[in-house]
Amino acid sequence: MRPNGRHTAGASQLSTLRMWALSLLLLSAVAMSPTSAKAAPSQAAATTHVYLLRGVLNIFSLGLDTIGARLQAQGIPVTVANFVSWSSLADEAAANYKAGRLKTIVLVGHSSGATALPDMIAKLNQLGVPVKLAIGLDSVFKTKLTTGAERYINIYIGDGPGEPVRAANGLRGKLDNVDVRGSGVGHITIDKNEAIQRRVIAEIDAAIARSRGPAGPVAEPGAPRAAHSAAATAPARN
Repeated sequence: MRPNGRHTAGASQLSTLRMWALSLLLLSAVAMSPTSAKAAPSQAAATTHVYLLRGVLNIFSLGLDTIGARLQAQGIPVTVANFVSWSSLADEAAANYKAGRLKTIVLVGHSSGATALPDMIAKLNQLGVPVKLAIGLDSVFKTKLTTGAERYINIYIGDGPGEPVRAANGLRGKLDNVDVRGSGVGHITIDKNEAIQRRVIAEIDAAIARSRGPAGPVAEPGAPRAAHSAAATAPARN
């Protein structure tokens, strides 16, 4: 017997409704999946701030802008500025840290921006503010680290203009000098090199993961402050 036309149409409509319902269920599952949830930054990332210091003339360190954009895509707040702003940026970071808006401070610099990092760390330490991580890319002057970040990584080109960072006696915190000579990068390109950028971002991500534990200033609690900081005694930069 031939099926009734009205019954056939009803079955078709029911099938269509079922398909729509299944599609809505699938869309709901995708919306609630862990992949979608990752778009929101973690609390640790949101209370981190990365300060990226460019070198001389503000035009030779544009790889830091790329690093900054990648970090922002992860939900990590960043500031990109010329190295001459290091003192005012330290004041800003200290104010936000003491107000509880900021828990983890990361510094990255290229060329003269890398050379300014020890001065910025010294000022922050004087203000009672810890630096979780500092990364210098090919610092161009002989640099001495007198007060420390929890970790300081100096990536430099040993057969180029870059210099290793020297540790002062009694330095607290870990200092790593990483010589990348022979890797094909130069002083002007080190901040733009993909492998270097991935290394910098990976180190920052690792520092944020460590920051989920309690943090404290690098200086000894109650220790007297030196009469002159590295920031006050450092030679002028070209």
